[in-house]
Amino acid sequence: MKVVCFGGGSGVPKLVMRPLKEIGFEVVGITSMVDNGGSTGALRKEFDVLPPGDIRRHLLALADLPPEERWKEKLWELRFGKDIEFSPGHYGHSFANVFIAGLEYVLGDFEKALEIAHEFLRVKGKALPATLDKVQLVAELEDGSIVEGEDEIDCGTNHDRRKRIVKVFLEPEGKVYEKAVEEVKKADAIIIGPGDLYTSLISCFLSKGMKEAIQSSRAKKVFISPAMTKLGETHGFNVLDYVREVEKYIGCELDFVIYNTTMPPRERLEEFRKKEPLMEDMVSFENVPQDEKFVGRDLLLEEGDIKYDSEKLVKVLLEVLQK
Repeated sequence: MKVVCFGGGSGVPKLVMRPLKEIGFEVVGITSMVDNGGSTGALRKEFDVLPPGDIRRHLLALADLPPEERWKEKLWELRFGKDIEFSPGHYGHSFANVFIAGLEYVLGDFEKALEIAHEFLRVKGKALPATLDKVQLVAELEDGSIVEGEDEIDCGTNHDRRKRIVKVFLEPEGKVYEKAVEEVKKADAIIIGPGDLYTSLISCFLSKGMKEAIQSSRAKKVFISPAMTKLGETHGFNVLDYVREVEKYIGCELDFVIYNTTMPPRERLEEFRKKEPLMEDMVSFENVPQDEKFVGRDLLLEEGDIKYDSEKLVKVLLEVLQK
């Protein structure tokens, strides 16, 4: 079965892509190209390259290295200034970001850089960008104000984070990457999430032509709802709010929605919020329709951070994909 997974950040690669690859699925990861914070943002600004941050995680998730080459995984995740002492000017850069950005800068060709990265990690499957155009994510809030840049939308402090997002779009309007469209059209299943709704997930669908590709695909369309709401993106959302937004931006109905039904002790939740202050509360699943489309399960880790347990999640995902 060929599955196409949409999402940036670390959730989709670790929780979905890697385990499905190891089971034997043909996995294609598609990520937006809007990241403009941290190491990625600095490289974009200094060298005028496409953002490497999200796609490097997809590449690593699909790496299929023999034991004697596992050192490449450690090197890929090496971060200067954290894992190794380095000059202040390069503090915070990851090796993978510099590797991909450096290849694009030298070759003048992101596709060729991506091809080399696939070869370096012996990628099983494909990691693809949603667009090759240099774009920025822009959000319009409920009061009509505009927030520019993925990093500001995601975790910035220069806007009122309690005002809801009513629309997100790309500036300039980007054209979809045709190789990504080809994979969407050939997919048996399209898996969206988990991840931050606008900055990690919906941003993947905004390049011109992506929505139409998803609409025309016969693949099962599966959305994995986040476990928690996030200040500045999904303040006060419930499961149906997430579903409405995803369906609006893909232009068609989802076939299945997987959501968490576990409510951890308040003490555990508050402890997690101390580390992740933008994460607000558990996503409410009240009034979720009791039909085959909505599949609710206990998906959380048994203790510690309020995050999904990959084994639990993949078990439910396999049930859904077999329907």
